[in-house]
Amino acid sequence: EVQLVESGGGLVQAGGSLRLSCAASGFTFVDYSIGWFRQAPGKEREGLSCVSFSDGSTYYADAVKGRFTISSDNAKNTVYLQISGLKPEDTAVYSCAAVRGPLNPRLLSDAGYYGMDYWGKGTLVTVSS
Repeated sequence: EVQLVESGGGLVQAGGSLRLSCAASGFTFVDYSIGWFRQAPGKEREGLSCVSFSDGSTYYADAVKGRFTISSDNAKNTVYLQISGLKPEDTAVYSCAAVRGPLNPRLLSDAGYYGMDYWGKGTLVTVSS
């Protein structure tokens, strides 16, 4: 069974940090790229960052450069998203999705999201002021 399971969300104070995890199972990870997305209440989905399992290359949306760091651990079939300097506006459900193929910045678009092969259910991050 193919699964993407996110974890690491929770309630944090503004200025704090979190590391979110996306654990993948049921498919050959080396062939895939993984993207992180978030959706805040009442707002559109936002593509944050993506990483290629095959070569570790990464891409970040301009809005998150500098505060978000994506990484992958092929041995654990897991992709991480480290977020520092959390702000109340970072409050959202964070989810990951996987697509077979090379890294492509367009993966972070809405079309890219709906073109993914697999999706996780998300983990809630709440940042208090």
